Amino acid sequence: MRVIQSQPSLVDQVVEAITSEIISGELPSNARLIQDELARAYGVSRQPVQQALLLLRSRGLVREAEGRGLIVAPLDLDFIRNLYEIRAVVEGLAARLAASNGCNRAEAEGPRYIADGLEAVKSGLLDRQIEADIAFHAFLSELSGNPLINETTAPHWPSLRRVMGEVLRDADEMPYNTWDEHAAILDAIVMGDGAKAEQLSRDHILRTAGVFITRLKAQQDLQNGEAGRRRIKRTARAASET
Repeated sequence: MRVIQSQPSLVDQVVEAITSEIISGELPSNARLIQDELARAYGVSRQPVQQALLLLRSRGLVREAEGRGLIVAPLDLDFIRNLYEIRAVVEGLAARLAASNGCNRAEAEGPRYIADGLEAVKSGLLDRQIEADIAFHAFLSELSGNPLINETTAPHWPSLRRVMGEVLRDADEMPYNTWDEHAAILDAIVMGDGAKAEQLSRDHILRTAGVFITRLKAQQDLQNGEAGRRRIKRTARAASET
């Protein structure tokens, strides 16, 4: 954990620090969040940590623990599925409008986003891959000319970043396929083909959701299986000692 320097946006910095550690897996699901420990780790007082945790709770990354205190919220597969279904519609609309309103900018500026994404994959850095993905989709939202698209999706990016982090830590070919699909969406926008851009965007989001949900379910099943085996061993040990 890195020490955070006191600045006017101190709470936001603490929010980002905790979010980054949840995304990276340093703070896994169900990890207890103790304000005093976090304050010492980040080199800040308890007040910004307390405010940051309240914000993270409102965003669904943190929840009340049984008894008292806060923990990192476990990932809810139904919530993720619902979120990506909504995102597919919104991102499809953004791509269609971008083809009508921003094809010239897409041609001039879009290739840089694709290149940045491929470089991020080559770097192997998780944060860089996620930020490149967010930047590409934010660019399409900007090209759409409808500011409500970004305002609609922005509150959900912390959860989306977390899902991407969980999956990309163990990814193989998926990041490259993702950027191939991004490039195809961009090409359709440059050509001014709104219908194709919308369909490609929706297909991309839903395919990605399917892969993410399948992998996350497999991870959770594995973790649950390991937890069950540990419980059986503890029970057997306790029985042998009586």
